[in-house]
Amino acid sequence: MVSPQNDYDAVSPREMVIKLNKLAADESIGLIVGTSLGGFYAAVLSAETGLPAVLVNPCLMAFYHLPLLGYTGDISEFIGLFGELEDLDKSRICAIIGGSDEVVTTHSFTRGYLGEERVTVIPAGKHSGATLPLAEYFGKVIK
Repeated sequence: MVSPQNDYDAVSPREMVIKLNKLAADESIGLIVGTSLGGFYAAVLSAETGLPAVLVNPCLMAFYHLPLLGYTGDISEFIGLFGELEDLDKSRICAIIGGSDEVVTTHSFTRGYLGEERVTVIPAGKHSGATLPLAEYFGKVIK
């Protein structure tokens, strides 16, 4: 298991994807897990590599959410990376979402894009993974 601590503000979004692609290749990663903005990067990485991914409260529309959360940088790279999700093999992706997520408000897009069968919604779950039954969920979806 590899759990990188990424400073998303230190590099551009495209540079982050390059860094994650290199990490996945160097470490022979077999599964990607990403939360929030990391869920966006996990989805992009899955689209580029074909690796399966588990997304936790993913912020798939980073270009929309980050400015709402105070991000003042250029969002154009996020828009370009969002376009790469067109190549996503949705059969290799699943997501768990807190129905009461107070940070990411576009989970209806995620459900519609991935398909309801690929998404588990925990009605009382919030943005924090601590409010979600992750151990049970991972036990079901990771084989």
